[in-house]
Amino acid sequence: MRILLIVLCLLSVAAQATVYKWVDKDGNIHYSDQPHSNAQQVQLNENTDNQVSMAPVKPVNIAGATAVTEQKAIYQVSILSPHHEETIRDNAGDFTVTGDVQPQLASGHYLQLYIDGIATTDAQTSALFSLKDIDRGEHKLQLKVIQQNGKVLASSSEITIFLHQAGLIKPAIPAPSVKRANG
Repeated sequence: MRILLIVLCLLSVAAQATVYKWVDKDGNIHYSDQPHSNAQQVQLNENTDNQVSMAPVKPVNIAGATAVTEQKAIYQVSILSPHHEETIRDNAGDFTVTGDVQPQLASGHYLQLYIDGIATTDAQTSALFSLKDIDRGEHKLQLKVIQQNGKVLASSSEITIFLHQAGLIKPAIPAPSVKRANG
């Protein structure tokens, strides 16, 4: 068994070291580990192995870094207008949401408005959101403070608003029924 392993190891080393190169009748260059007519053996340099070296990693005080991040992440977020269960009447479905965040946002932290659980605006540093073309009906609004990587740091209470739009469809008026007398 040992002899078989030794022979296989020697064959694999020998097979890895031999590469053949030849040019076909169309001028295309080919490489192979199998000999071919008119093939020349290619000598490989010893320095063809890729070596990557990295600088040593400096240890970081994880407890201190976490404390600083958590300290920056303490926010009080609220929606100032519209108010909870307010009815908004706008036929175009346009209205403005005003929020408040305390303390002021740190660098890399943003506000994002969610309508019915879906982020409907881009993250921004301003607490004023102008919404356009919102469908009529009941909607739930929530304001969140997020980091650049999308991690939610704080969120406001969810409020419910009702958006009313005047309808253009008039109810159908039934035609008056005419009774005929038989006679």
